[in-house]
Amino acid sequence: MIYGAMKFSIGGPLKLAFRPWVEGLENIPAEGPAILASNHLSFSDSFFLPAVLDRKVTFIAKAEYFTTPGIKGRMTAAFFKGVGQLPVDRSGARGAGEAAIKSGIEVIERGELFGIYPEGTRSPDGRLYRGKPGGLARVALATGAPVIPVAMIDTEKIQPPGKVMPKLMRPGIRIGKPLDFGRYSGMEHDRFVLRAVTDEVIYEIMKLSGQEYVDMYATAAKRQIADAAKAEKQAQKDAEKQAQKELEARQALEKERSGS
Repeated sequence: MIYGAMKFSIGGPLKLAFRPWVEGLENIPAEGPAILASNHLSFSDSFFLPAVLDRKVTFIAKAEYFTTPGIKGRMTAAFFKGVGQLPVDRSGARGAGEAAIKSGIEVIERGELFGIYPEGTRSPDGRLYRGKPGGLARVALATGAPVIPVAMIDTEKIQPPGKVMPKLMRPGIRIGKPLDFGRYSGMEHDRFVLRAVTDEVIYEIMKLSGQEYVDMYATAAKRQIADAAKAEKQAQKDAEKQAQKELEARQALEKERSGS
């Protein structure tokens, strides 16, 4: 009931305003469990994908989405609660991972759709990053549910970082054919198998999205970008400080000459 009302009140206007195009809807089963594994370009991914599906899809959402203050924060929390998104506290990485896996298995066991972002976080630059061999593969192998690769297209262009108002444009969603990993049944604790499953899914997402692939984790890329920005800022400060010293030295020299 709540999901239907929330989908109607938010999903409907979202589709009307942005008119997202969709390919491959026939790959979503009409009933029964499945895992939707998507690339992650924007905060809005978790809005657009549920909006275009007839079935409820449950994502694991970071707890901050449910506790952010302000009007936007309350609206976000209301939407995620209304569509059944599950908050996970990510302050303890290992505990959060286990909680996400447990929640994902519970969703699948209820015969529902479970959505997950294999990269673990949003792409910092629109490229596709290495998948984390944890949640996705373990849920898939523990439950036997098919994995459906999903590519979000251009969602990062709707509201780039620093922009308050979203840009009205048509994002896209491309849904691939289900992947069956039954051949690895019972091997959900084998790290080599987890890596193989994750890499296969990421490869399918790459084919659907057309993104450039980067063989590193997005979290590491974000750290590199943040460190580079910090270093650039520090270099700018040092240059300004050096320029100020040189200016003061010239002024002192000019004062000394005028006094003599």
